[in-house]
Amino acid sequence: MSLSRRTLLAATAGTALAACARPAPPPPPTSAPPTGTPTTGTPPPSVAPTTPPAPPIPTPTETPTASVTTPTPTPTVAPTPASALTAAPAPVPLRATVTARYAGTAPAAWGLDVPGVLTTLPGAAAPAIALTFDACGGSGGSGYDAALVDTLRAHGVPATLFLNARWIDANPAVFESLAADPLFEIANHGTAHRPLSVTGRSAYGIAGTRDPGEAYDEIAGNLAKLTALLGRPPRFFRSGTAHYDDVATRIAADLGQQVAGFSTNADGGATLPAAQVQRELAGAAPGDIVIAHMNRPASGTARGVAAALPALLAAGRTFTRLSDAFR
Repeated sequence: MSLSRRTLLAATAGTALAACARPAPPPPPTSAPPTGTPTTGTPPPSVAPTTPPAPPIPTPTETPTASVTTPTPTPTVAPTPASALTAAPAPVPLRATVTARYAGTAPAAWGLDVPGVLTTLPGAAAPAIALTFDACGGSGGSGYDAALVDTLRAHGVPATLFLNARWIDANPAVFESLAADPLFEIANHGTAHRPLSVTGRSAYGIAGTRDPGEAYDEIAGNLAKLTALLGRPPRFFRSGTAHYDDVATRIAADLGQQVAGFSTNADGGATLPAAQVQRELAGAAPGDIVIAHMNRPASGTARGVAAALPALLAAGRTFTRLSDAFR
């Protein structure tokens, strides 16, 4: 098993996943109940939608997605037929319904890989690799790595982009460009970038949601924003720090969100040098879900990805968006 597939899950994942939310290096990767009241912050006003807003938030699980178009030199995704809508998405349950449903329910698991978290691609899609990039927003984390996105576009490599509500508000024009590009799929990276818990568990010094209601808010706030902006709900969710308990993942499922973890940590939360990013991405196996970051343009992520992709493509590796793998 490579460094990416588990060592970085336990070691650099913490430094990494917390880094996009805090400008200073976070403490070592340990989880403990928070010692103070979490700071959720209030997101700035939403970006004006580029498509007409949808009615009250529908669930995304029944919304098929069109196949990826690879417009540049080397096609990397096998052609897939376009899908048509077969049913209208069901409405998202009310906050009161969800909080009542899980009141007093104690979680049995906590961490990066708990029940309800997707960490690898299903068998039919396993020959491909899914690249996912987080944009965390907030203090020190609202930049845009244009060089990274330009590299993906130049090679025709699709990716799933997990965008936090605060990052979207800080980058409205960039959001519109990414959302309009069929190479990319937009996914939900939460409202305030918090670990998803129903008991206040924290990860890497970042306080998690404290109860089912706060877990609901962390998912549903950005779900509503993205649904209005895109004209349809996103299918996938990843929390800040990518930590969850197994009750929180059930809440995500109730809101129609599939929780996406990872099996390869390519950039340690945009803290690894370019050479190591290149090695980690080069070591990704077919079927892996790769996590990296697109909100730290000064990091080694873009250069590492640019160095790794040509060799992977030359070796016949293909890449997929999550929605094209999980049909």
